[in-house]
Amino acid sequence: MQPPELATLRSRYLAAQLSGERREALRLLIDDGVKQGAGIDVLRRDVIAAAQREIGTLWQENRISVADEHTATAIAHLALAHLYQHAPQTRRRGKRVMVACVEGEQHDFPARLVTDALDLAGYDVHYLGANVPTDHLIKTMWSRPPDLLALSVTMSFNVASARAARDRVRAEMPNLKVALGGGAFTFSAELQAQLKSSLTAPDSESFVTATHQLWGKAA
Repeated sequence: MQPPELATLRSRYLAAQLSGERREALRLLIDDGVKQGAGIDVLRRDVIAAAQREIGTLWQENRISVADEHTATAIAHLALAHLYQHAPQTRRRGKRVMVACVEGEQHDFPARLVTDALDLAGYDVHYLGANVPTDHLIKTMWSRPPDLLALSVTMSFNVASARAARDRVRAEMPNLKVALGGGAFTFSAELQAQLKSSLTAPDSESFVTATHQLWGKAA
């Protein structure tokens, strides 16, 4: 079967998000997406993530309310979990990645995208979620040492938290590879250079590719 026309699918999925229709959003992804030949990665990138960017734009332009944005984001999280159940098993790569939003950062959807992409690519991922206090991050890292730590920061006013977390992590584990990313870096390439992370990537799929390259592994 031919994959569905993704722009149309994305538009219908977005409409379901904005209407708060969770079941319809999931039905579209499975019946009009997976069952029609679209790959899980394609649906994550070109439907769920793309629609979420549109949601962000609508909110920034004051065309939807905070409540609308929260409803849509909750559906997006549910959609990712639903697709995850339909994803094929992948050989494990023997590397552990810890993903967390820095202290104060409540926007965890980008981190969730990266987490699922890494997991589906064969990495063992420990996802800590939103607003992780740095003290708790360090404690968890010592109890389950990762091979790579990925810190997410979406709002620019949380960059100071990202910098502080990076400094604490490097003081505690100087040899650990640390990645920093998220919306806060979108408009400032200089900021990414200043923070000097082990890898950078503009989206979850690129992050997976960069992670492969970090250890010299083929995709």
